[in-house]
Amino acid sequence: MAAAFAASGNEVWITDIDQDALQSCPASWRKSCVDVANDAQMSALFDEIAAVWGTVDVVCANAGVAGPTAKVEDVGWADWNACVSTTLGGAFLSAKYAAPLMKHAGKGALILVSSTAGQYGYPNRAPYAAAKWGVIGLMKTLAMELGPHGIRANAICPGAVEGPRMEGVLTREAAAKNMTRDEVYQGYASGTSMGSFVTAQDIANMAVFLGSDAARLVSGQVIAVDGHTENPDPKI
Repeated sequence: MAAAFAASGNEVWITDIDQDALQSCPASWRKSCVDVANDAQMSALFDEIAAVWGTVDVVCANAGVAGPTAKVEDVGWADWNACVSTTLGGAFLSAKYAAPLMKHAGKGALILVSSTAGQYGYPNRAPYAAAKWGVIGLMKTLAMELGPHGIRANAICPGAVEGPRMEGVLTREAAAKNMTRDEVYQGYASGTSMGSFVTAQDIANMAVFLGSDAARLVSGQVIAVDGHTENPDPKI
């Protein structure tokens, strides 16, 4: 997402809890090592943004964790809280501290990343699905509350995204279902009309559109980038 916004001519300020990941980003990007689930750190981040930029035009609340793959009775309370506090809490804190800056400017775009799991639910993924459903409810509320101030809010719902995080999901789910990784992969892919996973670039492209003037009256929308999910949990 950051690369796509930078390529579109935007100044970029990226955050991550992993300092090493930040160091690998281009030198032209501003960077902050922040835990999005930490209220004090997020408040300080937006204070710094206000001091440097004065405002912020687009906020992409993308941070999230996959959470455990387990039956609901086997999900630990700590695992639940870790998933929900980052995935939903981080989106809330992003909006909470961005809203005053955007109100002052009279414009802005909040882009929250949900998931197809936030539209359909998903067995053995209670914390993740609940958090992603919550992201959509938060987005709808933000669109209503902030729309009169010229601020838009939308949610992107990625399907299964190629990459390391999804590989971890596939591995854990294969173990939980006594299947191979490839069987689980094909199950996810076969549940979509287009029969494939999506890429991070697909999601980034949608984010750039939603943050642009081309989407100036697009707000309160849940937009899936998933090849059209027909069956969120195909049994193969």
